[in-house]
Amino acid sequence: MGRGRTSRALRLRGVVAVLALLVVAAAAASVMLGRTYYPPGEVLRVVLGEDVPGASFTVGTLRLPRTVLAVVTGLCFGLAGVTFQTMLRNPLASPDVIGISAGASAAATFAIVVLGLGAAGVSTFAIVVGLAVALLIYVLSFKDGVAGTRLILIGIGIDAMLTSAIVYLLDRASQWDLQEALRWLSGSLNGVGWGDVVPALLALALLGPLLLSQARPLSLLQLGDDTASALGVRVERTRLLVIASAVGLLAFATAATGPIAFVAFLAGPIAARLVGPGPSLLVPSALVGAVLVLLADLCGQYAFDTRYPVGVVTGVLGAPYLVYLIVRTHRAGGSL
Repeated sequence: MGRGRTSRALRLRGVVAVLALLVVAAAAASVMLGRTYYPPGEVLRVVLGEDVPGASFTVGTLRLPRTVLAVVTGLCFGLAGVTFQTMLRNPLASPDVIGISAGASAAATFAIVVLGLGAAGVSTFAIVVGLAVALLIYVLSFKDGVAGTRLILIGIGIDAMLTSAIVYLLDRASQWDLQEALRWLSGSLNGVGWGDVVPALLALALLGPLLLSQARPLSLLQLGDDTASALGVRVERTRLLVIASAVGLLAFATAATGPIAFVAFLAGPIAARLVGPGPSLLVPSALVGAVLVLLADLCGQYAFDTRYPVGVVTGVLGAPYLVYLIVRTHRAGGSL
């Protein structure tokens, strides 16, 4: 048993190290590549605050905020997604599926089309409503505790209603508002600046460590509420704490970039395949999320004749996996 535990720990460290290197490599490529290539030396000088003709604006003002936000939102989406999947013991329990992302999206669409708010107002409104929708789903699914299946089904229903509301709002929108709303809904890193990075980075700095501190209680919740309680976990307190932290990460990340589709959904299962059974998936899933966003953004910018928002690329990757997961669950005789 001790040898197996050591082996799992070594594998976890190896996977985390490789994923961290992938994040660094993809981030470096994102900063260096473009219409003009800047070598690592010039990029490093810009990062250190030197004034480098040409590179200071292109790298420091355009590429670096985009890259940092890609990393931050990827970490947030990956961490939030695996938290829900672990707590509810179901790979379908992702914010993309159970209505939380749709809540923020519907709020942003309403803020753009009806209220005519600017970027800061849209982001704030999306955060507040995203948190409110998560609370609503939790309250509606609570009956002598929160059952994973009940929460997922209620979340899917609310997601459908909010998606219908988004379609209705887009149908009534003016041409200018329609373009702005669709740009936000697609999940995009285009045109971001340091002002977009700071709120998401602060949310990650505050809520990320809080979630990581709950890694052991969260893992014990997979054994069932009764067993977790017998092992000393304060079940409802832990569940409320991790839900609030995960939703906060998701809301701030979504407010910064829009809903980057399926990153929260894919990060956990990919990390589970890499790490294997046993260890906590929080850190590996966060890093997988960052890798997914960075690589999808690079593909969207340079892999095709037309540039695509990052959310379009992740949507193309995630939708087939969702269908596969549902079909596999059905054939295995399981339930959602």
